[in-house]
Amino acid sequence: MALITAVPRSCRADTGGLERGAACSGQRASLFPFPAPPQARSLWMFKARMNKQIQPDRKVSVVAPLPERPGPSPPRKDVELILVKEHNGVQYTSSNLLPAAPAPRYGPQDRETWGKKIDFLLSVIGFAVDLANVWRFPYLCYKNGGGAFLIPYILFLIIAGMPLFYMELALGQYNREGAATVWKICPVFKGVGYAVILIALYVGFYYNVIIAWSLYYLFSSFTFELPWTNCDNSWNSPNCTDPKLFNASVLGNGTKYSKYKLTPAAEFYERGVLHLHESRGIHDLGLPRWQLSLCLLVVVIILFFSLWKGVKTSGKVVWITATLPYVVLFVLLIHGITLPGAYNGINAYLHIDFRRLKEATVWIDAATQIFYSLGAGFGVLIAFASYNKFDNNCYRDALLTSTINCVTSFISGFAIFSILGYMAHEHKVKIEDVATEGAGLVFILYPEAISTLSGSTFWAVVFFIMLLTLGIDSSVRPNITATNNYYYEPAMRFWTLLVKCKLQYGTEEFLEEICTCAELHSSAKNNV
Repeated sequence: MALITAVPRSCRADTGGLERGAACSGQRASLFPFPAPPQARSLWMFKARMNKQIQPDRKVSVVAPLPERPGPSPPRKDVELILVKEHNGVQYTSSNLLPAAPAPRYGPQDRETWGKKIDFLLSVIGFAVDLANVWRFPYLCYKNGGGAFLIPYILFLIIAGMPLFYMELALGQYNREGAATVWKICPVFKGVGYAVILIALYVGFYYNVIIAWSLYYLFSSFTFELPWTNCDNSWNSPNCTDPKLFNASVLGNGTKYSKYKLTPAAEFYERGVLHLHESRGIHDLGLPRWQLSLCLLVVVIILFFSLWKGVKTSGKVVWITATLPYVVLFVLLIHGITLPGAYNGINAYLHIDFRRLKEATVWIDAATQIFYSLGAGFGVLIAFASYNKFDNNCYRDALLTSTINCVTSFISGFAIFSILGYMAHEHKVKIEDVATEGAGLVFILYPEAISTLSGSTFWAVVFFIMLLTLGIDSSVRPNITATNNYYYEPAMRFWTLLVKCKLQYGTEEFLEEICTCAELHSSAKNNV
């Protein structure tokens, strides 16, 4: 039963609800506890919602003000007023308190933060320390004057790498936005943010393929004899050369051992894994190999579950993916320096040739490696820093993480060239004949060297686990950049619901959740 309130015209401007009578210009509101007559209802009715705000200094009010109480202010409530009848300057209204509106399930919320400061540091280090630290820097250092290469490398780190590294962390932390939306500070550059996201996606594509190769090698290593040890396999060609019978005379014509394609390790990579011998060129791609496709699917699933709850899950994944490579690298370094010929390899790695500094290519390689290794300009650092607390010391973080990245590159060179020195010693060739970079180093030369060690299966498993964690850590980050915008939360919830809601709820609830996510995507586009 609704209560009817008679309100004089002089009090009409200040109606706050109906709880009890209160003085208003010397008059008193009349309360009639009877329902409104039907004829009065038929005149005209309207509804208006207003917030009930308690203001102690209000002198004229239909509702007596509540006394002030210490502590937090009471919650705001919605009041529904219905004008039933107006007669002789007196308004008859009905007042009802409305239940509080439920909070939106997926609305704008406070941006989440890293669970711990170490989660952020490990994430940044894991992004910066990637495959390039293992397969690119050691060879560049060797090729460009050894120790002399460190001069332009450190110079570009100080004048270009660290400032850009710090700038991206500061931008993300101050604005608490992703790589695209951070450019609200200067909308004309918003296209730069979307270009960064596109580049991050492209990088993620080829990185995922490399991770799939590493996963395939890892599965292939669980045997008593590694498949790239001899020439007795179905993929080997008739010209395959047993490395035990190999010597420098086999090369001839100035061919380097690193470019020799008839070793068991080279044929396993090119013929056993990629099946390049079945293609006539880039125009003849052939059918996808189901083994590699399955490995790629596993990698994508791993990446999804590393990201599906944002930094809360990725911040925990980096405890493994960012620290395990250091453990493996240290183990490989300790074992490598005990091998015969390791000293010659390390000596070639650190030899100093200052004359190379007169060449422009050395300085170009140093600058390229700094930018590529630190990851400046990819938007990943902006995305990471956006989850920091506003008062975090990002200047110290920039100095610390960029320094750790460069020191890691330098130390990894000892682990790589100790093995290359061992290979040169075993095959009676020069260091320059086995030194290389890229996929040829980590998928041909290093596995071949591992196959000659005692306990080769263990060392192969350890090495490819390191490559796997390095790749996953570096591939998770571009995906964070690509999803770190208005679209991140609805998108991740949408794909999670496709798997989760259909199993838990019926079709109606399932479709309702999808519609909710679709509306959020639409509103996100309108806000960009």
